[in-house]
Amino acid sequence: MRVALMVTCINDALYPGTGQAVVALLRRLGVEVDFPAAQTCCAQPMVNTGYLDEAVPVVRTFVDAFAGYDAIVTPSGSCAGSARHQHGIVARRSGDAGLERAVAETSPKVYELSEFLVDVLGVTDVGAYYPHTVTYHPTCHSLRMLGVGDRPRRLLENVRGLTLVDLPGDDQCCGFGGTFAVKNSDTSVAMGTDKVRHVLETGAEVLVAGDNSCLTHIGGLMTREKAGVRTVHLAEILASTESLQLGVVR
Repeated sequence: MRVALMVTCINDALYPGTGQAVVALLRRLGVEVDFPAAQTCCAQPMVNTGYLDEAVPVVRTFVDAFAGYDAIVTPSGSCAGSARHQHGIVARRSGDAGLERAVAETSPKVYELSEFLVDVLGVTDVGAYYPHTVTYHPTCHSLRMLGVGDRPRRLLENVRGLTLVDLPGDDQCCGFGGTFAVKNSDTSVAMGTDKVRHVLETGAEVLVAGDNSCLTHIGGLMTREKAGVRTVHLAEILASTESLQLGVVR
């Protein structure tokens, strides 16, 4: 199986450790991963703000970069949702039949990380060790657009040493929403503040999610409140082992 990592813009720019964690995790499970250097943005910011025509060359770059792979794995429900659902809208609007065919070929092969682990590899125990109390925030696109369901929770429940506690109001949006946080900052902060309150109610040490964009928003608010709760991407927890916890480089 030829597998490619779609690292996403935010991870490439701010959280390279998340992409590295995906590679380490998949290699531990016997999957070799390529990193197509030609990849850029998934085009979601443009589509979400109504710039569909401007998204056409970005989608074209995407399908060219990931052509020929059997699976495209990304540590982001948001970007996976864009590739699976929005790319077809952009391609049809473009009137380019070749682009429509390329998107129809590529989009179904895009998997959010937990989908790939559970549905494609058929594993829920990835051999992880993470001795902390954790609560999980299901991000909007993973929950509503992709329907990842309980896949992330099933993976977390099989992490040795980890105590998973329920997050009140877990189905409520954190308020980030990409450009929504910029255009509607007051509403975004209010929603994020509600999410922080729920996180603190759990008593968890760590908030985990499948999208670093949401973790950036919630984490920023928690830092301002000096909440003392860390934010960690799902991939980094699943890639963690007892040796890594002891500071040993494997």
